Amino acid sequence: MSALFNLPRRLVAEGLGTAILVATVVGSGIMATTLTKDVGLQLLANTLPTGAILVVLISCLGPISGAHFNPAVSLVFVMRSELPKSEALFYAVSQIGGGIAGTCLAHLMFDLPIMTASTHIRAGHAQWLSEGVATFGLVLTILAGLRFQSHAIPWLVGLYITAAYWFTASTSFANPAVTIARAFTDSFSGIRPADVGGFVIMQCVAALAAWCLMHWLLMPARQPNG
Repeated sequence: MSALFNLPRRLVAEGLGTAILVATVVGSGIMATTLTKDVGLQLLANTLPTGAILVVLISCLGPISGAHFNPAVSLVFVMRSELPKSEALFYAVSQIGGGIAGTCLAHLMFDLPIMTASTHIRAGHAQWLSEGVATFGLVLTILAGLRFQSHAIPWLVGLYITAAYWFTASTSFANPAVTIARAFTDSFSGIRPADVGGFVIMQCVAALAAWCLMHWLLMPARQPNG
């Protein structure tokens, strides 16, 4: 993130970015179910806008705040000493608040009740494992991308999430703020509030596991003495 931008502006960028991301996820899910009854096409119609908006948001807001839009990612940057612990909680609050606002915005655009508790069940070991895999892969992509292809981070993250929608049973939430926000929509993209805790725990654990692995994997080799 740039030192040119103070904390309040970075928090606005995080909240705004997360709001637009969630509005895209929820809104495209509502649009998908309106246009077709084919579940495969619904998922495709939900996937492509999500991957695309991530490229746009990271490209535009990354220089301001780092474009985390995700408390699990912010946690990893705390571990890397690139985000002060004193700011991490503010980031998380901004991300979660922005995510909920994004759900409300999507509902208003489609003339639905501003908030509705989801009844979409996403529970069980397969779903939790899927969220662990999705988040682990996301953090791996970010950290390796920063090391070797930093200019391509927006595309790497957008393409990874697009792929993870299809190879994980949970459709790759991979984000505690997005998970919480999606508990407030009883649409295609929703998650039952009772299932949020399991997702968030797996996301945070997997993010830390990925950080540990990549910290070791990307560590420069020691030069021989002499």
